[in-house]
Amino acid sequence: MITDPGNFFKIYLSGLRDLLRKQEGQVEKYLGREKRRYPRLQANFVISYRIKHIPKDYDLSQTKNVSQGGLLLTTNKKFAPGTQLALTIKFPFVPQQIDVLGTVVDSKEIVKNIIYETRLFFADLNTRFFEELGVFIGKQLNK
Repeated sequence: MITDPGNFFKIYLSGLRDLLRKQEGQVEKYLGREKRRYPRLQANFVISYRIKHIPKDYDLSQTKNVSQGGLLLTTNKKFAPGTQLALTIKFPFVPQQIDVLGTVVDSKEIVKNIIYETRLFFADLNTRFFEELGVFIGKQLNK
């Protein structure tokens, strides 16, 4: 329970600053063979998510990266592996929002009790959209 919203906001911003500083210092180019099945695009798309079986408890966030197989997003809570999340994503290459089910692979605490990076794979991505997403990612990576 948040008793002092002003203090919570200060802690949240401090954590974000620390995270950004840490990421700036840790950017290293991986020179080994790519092990992922699908290429990953560093991209920020607006996304709303909720636990599948809780219909009206949406949170709003953004992606950090996306591939045809899944995505990484920031969340405000830790999710157990296997948790199913209902996602609504707005991609720039399609006019409508995309609703998809994602299954949590991992959820890692970034700022204590405030920010988590949650990795998930798409459980029911429409075949047509899967192909469109692949084309979009390919074009962006080849720019």
